Amino acid sequence: MQWTTVAGVGVGATALLGVGIILGHFAIPQSPSTSAPQDLDLEVLEAVLGQLDAARIRENLRELSREPHLASSPRDEALVQLLLQQWSDQVSGLDSAKTFEYEVLLSFPSPEQPNLVEVVRPGGDILHSYRPMEENVTGDQGGPDVIQPYAAYAPPGTVEGLLIYANHGTEEDFKELQTQGIDLRGTIALTRYGVAGRGTKAVNAAKYGVVGVLVYTDPGDINDGHSLPSETFPHSWGLPPSGVERGSYHEYFGDPVTPYLPAHPSSFRLDSNNASGFPPIPAQPIGFQDARDLLCNLRGPLAPASWQGALGCGYNLGPGFQAAGDFTEDSKVKVSVYNRLELRNSSNVLGLIRGSVEPDRYVLYGNHRDSWVHGAVDPSSGTAVLLEVSRVLGTLLKKGAWRPRRSIVFASWGAEEFGLIGSTEFTEEFFSKLHERTVAYINVDISVFANSTLMAQGTPPIQSVIFSAAKEITAPGPSGLSIYDNWIRYTNRSSPVYGRIPSLGSLGAGSDYAPFIHFLGISSMHIAYTYDRSKTSARIYPTYHTAFDTFEYVEKFVDPDFSSHQAVARTTGSVLLRLSDSFLLPLNVSDYSETLRSFLQAAQQDLGALLAQHSISLEPLVTAVGKFETAAADLDQRIADLQKSSPDPLQVRILNDQLMLLERTFLNPRAFPEERYYSHVLWAPRTGSTATFPGLANACSRANGTAHGSEAWAEVHRQLSIVVAALEGAAATLRPVADL
Repeated sequence: MQWTTVAGVGVGATALLGVGIILGHFAIPQSPSTSAPQDLDLEVLEAVLGQLDAARIRENLRELSREPHLASSPRDEALVQLLLQQWSDQVSGLDSAKTFEYEVLLSFPSPEQPNLVEVVRPGGDILHSYRPMEENVTGDQGGPDVIQPYAAYAPPGTVEGLLIYANHGTEEDFKELQTQGIDLRGTIALTRYGVAGRGTKAVNAAKYGVVGVLVYTDPGDINDGHSLPSETFPHSWGLPPSGVERGSYHEYFGDPVTPYLPAHPSSFRLDSNNASGFPPIPAQPIGFQDARDLLCNLRGPLAPASWQGALGCGYNLGPGFQAAGDFTEDSKVKVSVYNRLELRNSSNVLGLIRGSVEPDRYVLYGNHRDSWVHGAVDPSSGTAVLLEVSRVLGTLLKKGAWRPRRSIVFASWGAEEFGLIGSTEFTEEFFSKLHERTVAYINVDISVFANSTLMAQGTPPIQSVIFSAAKEITAPGPSGLSIYDNWIRYTNRSSPVYGRIPSLGSLGAGSDYAPFIHFLGISSMHIAYTYDRSKTSARIYPTYHTAFDTFEYVEKFVDPDFSSHQAVARTTGSVLLRLSDSFLLPLNVSDYSETLRSFLQAAQQDLGALLAQHSISLEPLVTAVGKFETAAADLDQRIADLQKSSPDPLQVRILNDQLMLLERTFLNPRAFPEERYYSHVLWAPRTGSTATFPGLANACSRANGTAHGSEAWAEVHRQLSIVVAALEGAAATLRPVADL
């Protein structure tokens, strides 16, 4: 690792200048407080929320998205310096700011040989060649730093074959094609984005003998069916016909060749030729304008109704083209991919505000910095908010008006778009320290998808702190409702404990929270503003990962007055202060009881009879859930009793550690040997259809139909035991520390 100390300012500045690592080794305050315990100051909270400025967020975004800033590019490095400069400012900076550099394996298209998609005759004559770049609609799509649309980590190669249409490229989709009597061997598969992951489409295709994959965004999935140039950006927020979604097609997150090791120059590296997770066949994304030319000329049986889209024609399955279409019947599709792998340096930037009472407890707030092109929405809307929150807190810090109880760490991660690389390398390098000391991780990637309502994802203990913050902030717009009351109008659920509440989503692996929750077991959340799903069926904002995701796009269509950005800043800022300043951590572990009970009931209802047939009892799981519920309720009571008195700070520290460490108890690094980094037995990927503990659901799905006593049913029993052990360990963590 190479790092550079940039600044050491504020209280204890002399000591901080010698700090080598941003986490730990903090300077000791010169005058420790002997007054009442420091707690959340509501006046400070109100002042912070009042100073978060929509106009400043707008200007942050304008600067951040001014030029394309692909990971490791010169503009990406310029933004590293911009962050260091702002976090080192004498008026609004933090205590210190540093970079952490890693040497990581990235994938790029060849500048000399653009990837090509062509329709060719048997002799090789080219009938049609598709555009390698998006149309320059506003002037932002034609610069020299606009990277060609490509599938990162797809292998180089030239393949050709008859075209088939494979819907979303799931394994079930390819099985359906086989059922239709279509020989998939040697074909090129045209698939649409969504449902299956990018790289998974290529993995599935290769299993059936397909030699190449094309991926496009259907206007029915992203534009509510609109596809004409006059109906799309710059005339609306819709994706233009030439728009192409870029993305990583690598299966895992983190640097591909240094799994579980920080990607330092001296680190052991796998041979990239033998490393797992890369797509097995060439793949290339295209725009729906080009997909229309291909798909609307396909012959063969009509695709199922659920496979149809909005390209203005009936979708046939192939293989090959119609005799009466735009291409000859014997013509094939040729895909030429010239991607190459390169070791590049990529930096994380971290800024620190040292805690005054518990400097060894960290609240992390981060977002990635890199983008595929201009990245105004993804990720710069999040970074624009992060910079404004850090400016307001830094200004209070420099004035001597405030210092948090616990340390706050702001993070700008590098190379996220290639697979959460910067954040994963950081968690690998500082695994032990983060595992022992981190209270929570707040992620704000895309801060504003659209301007209707708040959305949040997270683990159950953070639900209460997000709700508390949202109840105190007025939502943008004329309604006068709080963010909480506005949120509940759009997405809500019925809780047996609280009644009707907003829906909190779970965390997958879509952003930098993934290594924190799945690998480290840190309570994590993601906060954003989003659209009204009753008014659009778009799976994400339409210009996602394209050259049309620009400042103009945000200013005209996403959030013209930046009030939704401000709302996210206020919500995030409030959550951050509540976690960093509250005497007792605002993490409600009892909210896990509801999740565990629902998982148990799903297992009993959907799997109980099947398990009984194979002599596997759910009774140990019933007992374990009950133990957790009792321990969580008892802890809640101890906290309530403590709040009625003048608690000993050591007692509070012990309770806070129990709250902080609960999430870690659900980790089992041997639970999912087929997965990389997934250790959390409650939130690992679930492929089984039952909404229960993922390891149990997945094992039952694989075992169903196998013989009694098979290895598959032994794995079901193992997964059940893993969950029971985790729940019993969690209950033990919540009990009084003097209890054995």
